[in-house]
Amino acid sequence: MAGGSMVAPAAGGRQDYPGGLTLFVSMACLVAATGGLLFGYDIGVSGGVTSMDSFLVRFFPSCMFDSQLLTTFTSSIFLSALAASLLAATFTRVAGRKWSMFGGGATFLAGCALNGAAENVLMLILGRVLLGLGRAAVPVGDGARMRGMLNNGFNLMITVGILLATLVNYGTQKISGGWGWRLSLALAAVPATVIVVGSFFLHDTPNSLLERGRPEEAKRMLRRVRGVEDVDEEYNDLVEASAASKAVTHPWRDILRRRYRPQLVMAVAIPMCQQLTGIVLQTYVFKTTGFGGSASLMSAVITGLVNLLATFVSVFTVDRLGRRALLLEGGLQMLLSMVVMGALMGSTLGFSGTAAMPAAYAAATVVVMCVYIAGFSWSWGPLGWLVPSEVMPLEARPAGQSITMAVNMLMNFVVAQAFLPLFCRLKFALFFVFAGLLAAMTLFVALFLPETKGKAHWYWKRFVTDGEDGGGGLIDTEKGHG
Repeated sequence: MAGGSMVAPAAGGRQDYPGGLTLFVSMACLVAATGGLLFGYDIGVSGGVTSMDSFLVRFFPSCMFDSQLLTTFTSSIFLSALAASLLAATFTRVAGRKWSMFGGGATFLAGCALNGAAENVLMLILGRVLLGLGRAAVPVGDGARMRGMLNNGFNLMITVGILLATLVNYGTQKISGGWGWRLSLALAAVPATVIVVGSFFLHDTPNSLLERGRPEEAKRMLRRVRGVEDVDEEYNDLVEASAASKAVTHPWRDILRRRYRPQLVMAVAIPMCQQLTGIVLQTYVFKTTGFGGSASLMSAVITGLVNLLATFVSVFTVDRLGRRALLLEGGLQMLLSMVVMGALMGSTLGFSGTAAMPAAYAAATVVVMCVYIAGFSWSWGPLGWLVPSEVMPLEARPAGQSITMAVNMLMNFVVAQAFLPLFCRLKFALFFVFAGLLAAMTLFVALFLPETKGKAHWYWKRFVTDGEDGGGGLIDTEKGHG
């Protein structure tokens, strides 16, 4: 996030330096976090718009749930975001985060204009492609003292964006004339405009300035970030870390080295698991249980509120309870919820394709879905982004973050493309498929996510020699210090 790294990965590990969370950093984080609002709004608005009869009748008149054209509309954004994410690290390194944010916001604005004015499916898909390019260009946090809270602030803004989108969708679907979907899609331009305008008031991070050969500006920026004059110790560590980073001439090749194998596995496995939690189910559950379009959107508002409130739990507890604890508890909570929802839908709908559940069962399904969303919102939702960013050392971070983003977008595309056909064929059994996946990923966290710094992990220690990371530990996942 703009504002600079608050910790320097010196050779012997990370340490705290004089200074605190300044107004400058807070404002920079606030502007950057608008990217989370944008991200969340787009997630929420697309799911709601595809529930509006006026939108479906205009663009997908012959569409039932199992429509490849509809899945192309929803998933095209992830392919473009995947392509952009592979180039984002290089662009940010060369141009800095300021212009990365500006470019992302401007591209997103263009996508909003195309979607809001769409007259055909091609315009819709081209707009989604531009939205994906803009999404991937919005930078996330570098890390900080209280890193968990600050990075989860970004995720909190995502949940706020989702809730705002569901509220907007609920209101616009009531507009007579059937054009409310245009307003829903176009309103994403508001946070995008904030990012574009805000980028002119932000400055590049000390790390970015050092990497581009501007040491004096980097030192001045570090003083602003810290709010103190005495930054020599931290600055020297940053210079040392930057030199080590520049010495890495082939980051994509180097990240494949044996010593980075644990970090590479986390950069791939964590975002992949995040998308396999079954969170995509919430968009379609309510319609398939007999809720009409308006009732479905109202149910989305309810779950959006649960999502927001549960995210606060993660924001204020992640640094105290730790990453592993939240991932394990959240995984078990989602697993049990999936089993119960599958049982409820199986006992009433079965494989018959009946489009309505008894009122009591439908209400129970909404309650269980809320329990499921709460578990996701304080575990895999935010930590799917936070953990991969924490485990990466500075010299491998650009390539590592690009891999994390690429895997996330690729899995988003795969799930979005495959979900509707699978849901139409497997029906309630799909809940049990996701329950099995949740069991596997919870076991993965229990066995392979390291516990504490300086404590050799039973498996990963074979890849890291003593002295390279402080004795075979990867990251203090209990308190968030790398």
